[in-house]
Amino acid sequence: MGKTSSRHAIIGSALSALLLTGSAWAQTTSFTATYQGTNSTTCNTSYSIDGEEPTAAGTYPVFLYMVGTTETFNNASATAAVQGMANRGYVAGTIQYNSGSFGNCSQIGAKAACIFKPSSATSAVEVLCSRAKADCTKGIVVAGFSQGAVIATLAKNTDSRVQAAYGLGDGVKYSFFDLSSCMANGKRTLPSDRLRAVNGVKDQFTGNTESAQQTNMQSLTGFTCASGATSCLQSNGSGWIIVQNNQVQDGSADHCYMRASGDCNGSQNSLDSGWQNGTANWELNANLDWLKGFTSH
Repeated sequence: MGKTSSRHAIIGSALSALLLTGSAWAQTTSFTATYQGTNSTTCNTSYSIDGEEPTAAGTYPVFLYMVGTTETFNNASATAAVQGMANRGYVAGTIQYNSGSFGNCSQIGAKAACIFKPSSATSAVEVLCSRAKADCTKGIVVAGFSQGAVIATLAKNTDSRVQAAYGLGDGVKYSFFDLSSCMANGKRTLPSDRLRAVNGVKDQFTGNTESAQQTNMQSLTGFTCASGATSCLQSNGSGWIIVQNNQVQDGSADHCYMRASGDCNGSQNSLDSGWQNGTANWELNANLDWLKGFTSH
């Protein structure tokens, strides 16, 4: 292959990558930071933030991601989401918190309040908003998995700048924990037309049958579709999606459907290739693109 052909091939590959991620800021740089979160009831425990931001000059909106219970805060899915949003022109960070156990509305709400406390310079949101390339007046968007999805959904309770949330494994009930009083439609500050929830049909915590999962999603969002519907997206892309077994590479769309195999017993650092790289409505890129629509650049 000649030099011109090689150059065209390289440019073509780069353009393909940009199209796949929806990115106009292909070059990013990583950073680390700390903030004060809760280990029990007060915001006085130091936790880490791992982040990415564009290298290009300018200021950008902010994105925060929270992992699920017992997950490592900078695991593969968190890192993929952060990198994806940095590529889309965000100061993006995955937030460590006291994720060792689940809890009730009060307990998880306290974690969310410490992370999203705009009046505190040491909260996670303010640590990110204070970065030189961050401009939180352009908007804040959030995402999370499982307990992290609950935190993301509750983020606007304390920070009005939060514009939209993407929840993976999101819901009103988790096993024997009933979060209806803080998570059901109308029980939180975030309106449902700013929430997009994507859960597996075999989710063992929020409803492991089609009908049970649909009940969960309808209670969470208030959006009702026909019995057996696998998605109930509104005109602006908010709503819910139920991932089917035949859509994931291991054939099992459980709570941890974004993992490559083994359900929630599988490695948190090995991702379903479709979720990571695809463009279907339940996959990562489509949902990050949806979040992008709620901020300015």
